[in-house]
Amino acid sequence: MKRRDFIAAAAAASAGALPGLVWAQDAWPVKPVRLIVPFPPGGPTDVMGRTAAKAMGDKLGQQFVVENRAGAGGNIGTDAVAKAAPDGYTLGLSAISSLAIGPHMYAKFPFNVEKDLVPISLVGTTPCAIMANPSAPFSDLKGLIAYAKANPGKLSYATSGVGTSNHLAAELLQSVAGIQLTHIPYKGSGQIMPDLLSGVVPMSMESSLVTTLQHVKTGKLKAIAVTSPQRSPALPDVPTVAESGYPGFNVESWFGLVAPAATPPAIVAKLHEAWAAGARTPEAQKQFENISANLRVTSPQEFGQFIRAENQRWGDLIRKLGIKAE
Repeated sequence: MKRRDFIAAAAAASAGALPGLVWAQDAWPVKPVRLIVPFPPGGPTDVMGRTAAKAMGDKLGQQFVVENRAGAGGNIGTDAVAKAAPDGYTLGLSAISSLAIGPHMYAKFPFNVEKDLVPISLVGTTPCAIMANPSAPFSDLKGLIAYAKANPGKLSYATSGVGTSNHLAAELLQSVAGIQLTHIPYKGSGQIMPDLLSGVVPMSMESSLVTTLQHVKTGKLKAIAVTSPQRSPALPDVPTVAESGYPGFNVESWFGLVAPAATPPAIVAKLHEAWAAGARTPEAQKQFENISANLRVTSPQEFGQFIRAENQRWGDLIRKLGIKAE
């Protein structure tokens, strides 16, 4: 076959295949969709993921199955999304730790956020909170700082993993307050609680209030401060770090839906529309209220711009403080 005839045949074949491709995207989803949550069950990411899965499933008339794949501060699960087939049947609820912090902390990161993932929508934000066992020799941030300065390196704190927003919040606090703490990373928020309640670890920097609020209300934990710009409605009497002597201190965890790169734009649009509709339901709003989270919806383009801005912010901080993955 002559070259021009081959090109003409290929063009005809492509044109003939196009209606089928469009039909396939219009018909999506025709089978269950897998939503990977890169943290263990029970934490805020899991609650958000299950809420989003039900909301999108109800809207699209297909089951969304949550798969918890924890490890490496959310990077293992998010990497699984990045390497999945871009057919709309695998997506993830990833977080700030994997999408804006991790890429700057590891010499070799398993995926490229911009090249290997496509943003769908921001889903929620939560304030980080400093929690302490009742036996801790302080009850506010001023007392914590004073104790840490008198006992450099002796005060340990737990987080849900290296490179998470709560880890970076603690690193930033150490930097601005001039103190030295010892980091004890766990594999998720839910795994911290038994050790914090028993006093195995005296303090934790939590990525949300989902696993701690009930214990604060019963006096089993002390809430020291929150890291968001404003106080949390769930703990109105607990001051922010900013108003406790460190103006401008602001760290919030954020979570959003992503899919493998090359996922068809039509499917990304359907996923976004499904979450936007689901987010308006009283059921979804109640679930986010239960974990003291702020429910969010953005366009894919807005979420992409947000991710790039957060990469700039955290990348600069990590390089400035010389933070590296353990």
